[in-house]
Amino acid sequence: MIPLLNETELSTIDKELSTISKEVDELELDTLLNGPYDNLNCYLEIHPGAGGTESCDWASMLFRMYKMFCEKNDFTYDIVEEQAGEEAGIKSVTMYIKGEYAYGFLKNEKGVHRLVRISPFDSGARRHTSFASVSITPEYNTEVTVDIKESDLKIDVYHSSGAGGQSVNTSNSAVRITHLPTKTVVTCQNERSQLKNKEQAMKILKNKIYQAEVEKKELELNKLKGENVAINFGSQIRNYILEPYKLVKDLRSNYETSNVDKVLNGDIKEIIESLLKKRDE
Repeated sequence: MIPLLNETELSTIDKELSTISKEVDELELDTLLNGPYDNLNCYLEIHPGAGGTESCDWASMLFRMYKMFCEKNDFTYDIVEEQAGEEAGIKSVTMYIKGEYAYGFLKNEKGVHRLVRISPFDSGARRHTSFASVSITPEYNTEVTVDIKESDLKIDVYHSSGAGGQSVNTSNSAVRITHLPTKTVVTCQNERSQLKNKEQAMKILKNKIYQAEVEKKELELNKLKGENVAINFGSQIRNYILEPYKLVKDLRSNYETSNVDKVLNGDIKEIIESLLKKRDE
Protein backbone atom coordinates (compact mmCIF):
# COMPACT_ATOMS: atom_id res chain seq x y z
CA MET A 1 0.00 0.00 0.00
CA ILE A 2 1.41 3.42 -1.05
CA PRO A 3 1.67 5.76 1.96
CA LEU A 4 -0.26 9.04 1.71
CA LEU A 5 1.77 12.22 1.57
CA ASN A 6 1.16 15.04 3.98
CA GLU A 7 0.58 18.67 2.94
CA THR A 8 4.23 19.67 3.47
CA GLU A 9 5.49 16.85 1.26
CA LEU A 10 2.92 17.63 -1.44
CA SER A 11 3.88 21.29 -1.34
CA THR A 12 7.58 20.40 -1.71
CA ILE A 13 6.87 18.12 -4.68
CA ASP A 14 4.71 20.81 -6.29
CA LYS A 15 7.53 23.38 -5.97
CA GLU A 16 10.08 20.94 -7.43
CA LEU A 17 7.80 20.16 -10.38
CA SER A 18 7.30 23.88 -10.98
CA THR A 19 11.08 24.43 -10.93
CA ILE A 20 11.70 21.53 -13.31
CA SER A 21 8.96 22.74 -15.66
CA LYS A 22 10.51 26.23 -15.73
CA GLU A 23 13.97 24.79 -16.45
CA VAL A 24 12.56 22.67 -19.30
CA ASP A 25 10.85 25.74 -20.80
CA GLU A 26 14.09 27.74 -20.59
CA LEU A 27 16.05 24.86 -22.17
CA GLU A 28 13.52 24.66 -25.01
CA LEU A 29 13.82 28.41 -25.55
CA ASP A 30 17.62 28.14 -25.65
CA THR A 31 17.40 25.51 -28.40
CA LEU A 32 15.25 27.91 -30.46
CA LEU A 33 17.82 30.71 -30.19
CA ASN A 34 20.20 28.99 -32.57
CA GLY A 35 20.59 31.60 -35.32
CA PRO A 36 24.12 32.68 -36.29
CA TYR A 37 23.71 36.11 -34.65
CA ASP A 38 21.13 35.35 -31.94
CA ASN A 39 23.62 35.71 -29.07
CA LEU A 40 24.63 39.25 -30.05
CA ASN A 41 23.62 42.62 -28.63
CA CYS A 42 21.43 44.72 -30.93
CA TYR A 43 20.17 48.13 -31.96
CA LEU A 44 16.41 48.70 -31.90
CA GLU A 45 14.91 51.66 -33.76
CA ILE A 46 11.36 52.98 -33.71
CA HIS A 47 9.89 55.42 -36.24
CA PRO A 48 6.28 56.66 -36.37
CA GLY A 49 4.32 56.27 -39.58
CA ALA A 50 2.12 58.89 -41.24
CA GLY A 51 -0.37 60.45 -38.86
CA GLY A 52 1.47 63.18 -36.99
CA THR A 53 0.88 63.33 -33.25
CA GLU A 54 -1.10 60.06 -33.19
CA SER A 55 1.76 58.03 -34.65
CA CYS A 56 4.41 59.83 -32.59
CA ASP A 57 2.48 58.95 -29.44
CA TRP A 58 2.17 55.32 -30.56
CA ALA A 59 5.93 55.21 -31.18
CA SER A 60 6.52 56.40 -27.60
CA MET A 61 4.18 53.66 -26.30
CA LEU A 62 6.25 51.04 -28.14
CA PHE A 63 9.42 52.64 -26.79
CA ARG A 64 8.06 52.26 -23.25
CA MET A 65 7.04 48.64 -23.96
CA TYR A 66 10.54 47.66 -25.07
CA LYS A 67 12.19 49.47 -22.15
CA MET A 68 9.95 47.57 -19.72
CA PHE A 69 10.65 44.29 -21.56
CA CYS A 70 14.39 44.89 -21.07
CA GLU A 71 13.97 45.70 -17.39
CA LYS A 72 11.89 42.56 -16.77
CA ASN A 73 14.26 40.22 -18.63
CA ASP A 74 17.72 41.29 -17.42
CA PHE A 75 18.66 43.27 -20.52
CA THR A 76 20.32 46.66 -20.20
CA TYR A 77 19.89 49.47 -22.70
CA ASP A 78 21.32 52.83 -23.66
CA ILE A 79 19.46 55.50 -25.61
CA VAL A 80 21.67 56.26 -28.61
CA GLU A 81 19.30 58.84 -30.11
CA GLU A 82 15.86 60.20 -29.29
CA GLN A 83 13.89 62.98 -31.00
CA ALA A 84 10.75 64.27 -29.35
CA GLY A 85 7.54 64.82 -31.30
CA GLU A 86 6.30 68.37 -31.83
CA GLU A 87 3.23 67.94 -29.61
CA ALA A 88 3.64 64.51 -27.99
CA GLY A 89 5.51 61.24 -28.35
CA ILE A 90 8.69 60.75 -30.35
CA LYS A 91 9.80 61.22 -33.94
CA SER A 92 12.47 58.54 -33.63
CA VAL A 93 14.49 56.61 -31.08
CA THR A 94 17.43 54.20 -31.20
CA MET A 95 18.17 51.85 -28.30
CA TYR A 96 21.37 49.84 -27.85
CA ILE A 97 20.28 46.67 -26.04
CA LYS A 98 22.81 44.48 -24.26
CA GLY A 99 22.39 41.01 -22.79
CA GLU A 100 22.48 37.31 -23.56
CA TYR A 101 20.59 36.60 -26.81
CA ALA A 102 19.35 40.19 -27.10
CA TYR A 103 19.16 39.99 -30.90
CA GLY A 104 17.69 36.48 -30.82
CA PHE A 105 14.82 37.60 -28.60
CA LEU A 106 14.05 40.80 -30.47
CA LYS A 107 14.82 40.00 -34.12
CA ASN A 108 11.19 39.12 -34.90
CA GLU A 109 9.95 42.51 -33.66
CA LYS A 110 11.10 43.97 -36.97
CA GLY A 111 8.21 45.34 -39.02
CA VAL A 112 5.16 47.58 -38.75
CA HIS A 113 3.09 47.64 -35.55
CA ARG A 114 -0.54 48.84 -35.80
CA LEU A 115 -2.59 50.46 -33.03
CA VAL A 116 -6.36 51.01 -33.01
CA ARG A 117 -7.80 53.16 -30.19
CA ILE A 118 -9.96 56.12 -29.25
CA SER A 119 -7.62 59.03 -29.78
CA PRO A 120 -6.70 61.08 -26.69
CA PHE A 121 -5.90 63.94 -29.12
CA ASP A 122 -9.29 63.95 -30.88
CA SER A 123 -11.91 66.20 -29.25
CA GLY A 124 -14.57 64.14 -31.01
CA ALA A 125 -13.32 60.95 -29.29
CA ARG A 126 -13.15 59.10 -32.60
CA ARG A 127 -11.32 55.86 -33.26
CA HIS A 128 -7.92 56.22 -34.93
CA THR A 129 -5.44 53.79 -36.48
CA SER A 130 -1.74 54.50 -36.03
CA PHE A 131 1.38 52.81 -37.38
CA ALA A 132 5.01 52.68 -36.26
CA SER A 133 7.93 50.71 -37.65
CA VAL A 134 10.52 48.81 -35.63
CA SER A 135 13.90 47.73 -37.00
CA ILE A 136 16.45 45.46 -35.32
CA THR A 137 20.15 45.24 -36.21
CA PRO A 138 22.62 42.93 -34.47
CA GLU A 139 25.89 44.35 -33.19
CA TYR A 140 28.37 42.09 -34.90
CA ASN A 141 31.03 41.00 -32.41
CA THR A 142 33.80 41.11 -35.00
CA GLU A 143 35.05 44.20 -36.79
CA VAL A 144 32.61 44.74 -39.63
CA THR A 145 34.38 45.27 -42.95
CA VAL A 146 32.24 47.48 -45.12
CA ASP A 147 33.56 49.61 -47.95
CA ILE A 148 32.12 53.07 -47.32
CA LYS A 149 33.45 56.00 -49.34
CA GLU A 150 33.63 59.42 -47.72
CA SER A 151 32.01 60.87 -50.85
CA ASP A 152 28.96 58.62 -50.24
CA LEU A 153 28.31 60.19 -46.84
CA LYS A 154 26.33 63.29 -45.92
CA ILE A 155 27.14 64.31 -42.33
CA ASP A 156 25.01 66.82 -40.41
CA VAL A 157 25.50 68.12 -36.88
CA TYR A 158 22.79 69.65 -34.71
CA HIS A 159 21.72 70.34 -31.13
CA SER A 160 20.75 67.26 -29.15
CA SER A 161 17.13 66.86 -28.09
CA GLY A 162 14.95 64.38 -26.24
CA ALA A 163 15.58 62.88 -22.81
CA GLY A 164 18.67 64.37 -21.23
CA GLY A 165 18.90 66.97 -23.96
CA GLN A 166 19.41 69.85 -21.56
CA SER A 167 22.75 68.48 -20.39
CA VAL A 168 24.17 68.07 -23.90
CA ASN A 169 22.38 70.83 -25.78
CA THR A 170 25.05 73.51 -25.36
CA SER A 171 26.75 72.66 -28.68
CA ASN A 172 26.16 70.92 -31.99
CA SER A 173 27.17 67.54 -30.58
CA ALA A 174 24.51 65.35 -32.22
CA VAL A 175 25.46 63.72 -35.52
CA ARG A 176 23.33 62.49 -38.41
CA ILE A 177 25.01 60.41 -41.15
CA THR A 178 23.26 59.59 -44.42
CA HIS A 179 24.69 56.89 -46.66
CA LEU A 180 23.59 58.27 -50.03
CA PRO A 181 23.74 55.06 -52.17
CA THR A 182 21.45 53.11 -49.81
CA LYS A 183 19.64 56.13 -48.27
CA THR A 184 20.45 54.67 -44.83
CA VAL A 185 20.24 57.32 -42.08
CA VAL A 186 21.84 56.97 -38.65
CA THR A 187 21.83 59.50 -35.82
CA CYS A 188 23.60 59.58 -32.47
CA GLN A 189 23.36 62.12 -29.66
CA ASN A 190 24.04 60.26 -26.40
CA GLU A 191 27.63 61.51 -26.08
CA ARG A 192 28.67 65.08 -25.30
CA SER A 193 31.47 64.90 -27.85
CA GLN A 194 30.64 65.33 -31.53
CA LEU A 195 33.60 63.06 -32.38
CA LYS A 196 32.32 60.23 -30.16
CA ASN A 197 28.83 60.59 -31.58
CA LYS A 198 30.27 60.37 -35.09
CA GLU A 199 32.24 57.23 -34.18
CA GLN A 200 29.14 55.59 -32.70
CA ALA A 201 27.00 56.58 -35.69
CA MET A 202 29.55 55.12 -38.12
CA LYS A 203 29.61 51.88 -36.14
CA ILE A 204 25.81 51.61 -36.34
CA LEU A 205 25.86 52.51 -40.05
CA LYS A 206 28.38 49.75 -40.82
CA ASN A 207 26.25 47.24 -38.90
CA LYS A 208 23.10 48.27 -40.80
CA ILE A 209 24.73 48.05 -44.23
CA TYR A 210 26.37 44.73 -43.35
CA GLN A 211 23.01 43.41 -42.09
CA ALA A 212 21.35 44.42 -45.35
CA GLU A 213 23.99 42.42 -47.25
CA VAL A 214 23.43 39.40 -44.97
CA GLU A 215 19.66 39.55 -45.55
CA LYS A 216 20.19 39.89 -49.31
CA LYS A 217 22.39 36.78 -49.38
CA GLU A 218 19.92 34.82 -47.23
CA LEU A 219 17.09 35.80 -49.58
CA GLU A 220 19.09 34.68 -52.63
CA LEU A 221 20.00 31.39 -50.90
CA ASN A 222 16.38 30.68 -50.00
CA LYS A 223 15.33 31.36 -53.59
CA LEU A 224 17.92 28.83 -54.79
CA LYS A 225 16.52 26.33 -52.31
CA GLY A 226 13.05 26.97 -53.69
CA GLU A 227 11.70 28.21 -50.37
CA ASN A 228 8.74 30.57 -50.17
CA VAL A 229 10.27 33.55 -48.38
CA ALA A 230 8.09 36.11 -46.63
CA ILE A 231 9.66 39.57 -46.55
CA ASN A 232 8.46 41.07 -43.26
CA PHE A 233 10.35 44.36 -43.38
CA GLY A 234 7.89 47.16 -43.88
CA SER A 235 4.88 44.88 -43.56
CA GLN A 236 2.33 44.87 -40.78
CA ILE A 237 3.26 42.19 -38.26
CA ARG A 238 1.09 42.85 -35.20
CA ASN A 239 -2.17 44.54 -34.23
CA TYR A 240 -2.79 46.22 -30.86
CA ILE A 241 -6.52 46.93 -30.59
CA LEU A 242 -7.89 48.97 -27.68
CA GLU A 243 -11.29 49.84 -29.21
CA PRO A 244 -13.99 48.55 -29.79
CA TYR A 245 -12.51 45.52 -27.98
CA LYS A 246 -9.12 44.62 -26.53
CA LEU A 247 -6.82 42.32 -28.45
CA VAL A 248 -3.16 41.93 -29.38
CA LYS A 249 -2.61 39.58 -32.30
CA ASP A 250 0.62 38.69 -34.06
CA LEU A 251 -0.18 38.06 -37.72
CA ARG A 252 2.71 35.61 -38.21
CA SER A 253 2.34 33.17 -35.30
CA ASN A 254 -1.39 33.93 -34.77
CA TYR A 255 -0.67 34.40 -31.05
CA GLU A 256 -3.35 36.55 -29.46
CA THR A 257 -4.30 37.86 -26.04
CA SER A 258 -6.97 40.20 -24.72
CA ASN A 259 -4.62 41.48 -22.01
CA VAL A 260 -3.36 44.47 -23.99
CA ASP A 261 -2.21 46.36 -20.89
CA LYS A 262 0.09 43.48 -19.93
CA VAL A 263 1.69 43.49 -23.38
CA LEU A 264 2.15 47.27 -23.44
CA ASN A 265 3.78 46.97 -20.00
CA GLY A 266 6.56 44.88 -21.52
CA ASP A 267 5.24 41.34 -21.09
CA ILE A 268 5.91 40.27 -24.68
CA LYS A 269 7.97 37.14 -23.95
CA GLU A 270 5.06 34.82 -24.80
CA ILE A 271 4.66 36.51 -28.18
CA ILE A 272 8.40 36.21 -28.80
CA GLU A 273 8.36 32.51 -27.88
CA SER A 274 5.40 31.88 -30.20
CA LEU A 275 7.38 33.39 -33.08
CA LEU A 276 10.52 31.40 -32.30
CA LYS A 277 8.49 28.17 -32.17
CA LYS A 278 6.70 29.05 -35.40
CA ARG A 279 10.00 29.67 -37.14
CA ASP A 280 11.40 26.39 -35.83
CA GLU A 281 8.40 24.50 -37.23
